[in-house]
Amino acid sequence: MRRILLIDISNSFTKAAVAHGERIGRVHRLPTPTLQPQDFQKIAPSKKFDGVLLSSVVPSKNKVVLKSFPEACVIGPHLNLGVGIDYPDPNAIGADRLANAAGCVAHYGFPAIVVDFGTAVTFDVISADGFYIGGVIAPGLGAMTNYLHDRTALLPLIRLQEPRSVVGSSTKEAMLSGAIHGYRGLVGNILAKIQAEKFPRTRPRLIATGGDAKLIASGESLFDIVDPLLTLRGLLVIGEKNTRSLKKTECASTDGRASR
Repeated sequence: MRRILLIDISNSFTKAAVAHGERIGRVHRLPTPTLQPQDFQKIAPSKKFDGVLLSSVVPSKNKVVLKSFPEACVIGPHLNLGVGIDYPDPNAIGADRLANAAGCVAHYGFPAIVVDFGTAVTFDVISADGFYIGGVIAPGLGAMTNYLHDRTALLPLIRLQEPRSVVGSSTKEAMLSGAIHGYRGLVGNILAKIQAEKFPRTRPRLIATGGDAKLIASGESLFDIVDPLLTLRGLLVIGEKNTRSLKKTECASTDGRASR
């Protein structure tokens, strides 16, 4: 059975897991700002893998992974993703967004909108004919609440959880209500506008992933599927479609166009 190491470097945390065949094992969360090569020694002490796949939106940290795994396949639009790309500059699309699109098409089909709740929240749109066509980027939930604390004298830093009621009876409860209910309103409104503009006659599948996905989706009917592992699943899909490239540092490049 093939053993593949999956690594997703995002702005706040790096997720890493070992996949045995199609099964993704325990996901390790490592703070990205302090990421060091020795962090991976604890996760993968043997370093014996059939492939290492790297998705990163923090290029300065790629060398940390490549120092431990020089053979790592760095995700980009030149690879076979299993999804087409209809976008002016494919190289400008974040690797995590490409992985999300690949995972979505392989596991949930299309048309679809994938919402990834991380440091930023991204909305990625996959058309009815299976092409990535763009999306929306907004501040993440944590960034919004941290901003309130950082920019005001009296508002505390809050731990995000489901509010007990809409009307808060304390400063913390009021902030929590504004954060969660307000954020759901933001997400719902953007989803509605995307659907009205791109899918006026059909309903796309709505999929949530990322660290705050379960919290925002709980108790709401915004999403059809909540899959916290979608990015890692997408990496595994890309690895399966580019088997011959998995032992090369940058993966085989074609003509810059992703194929379905």
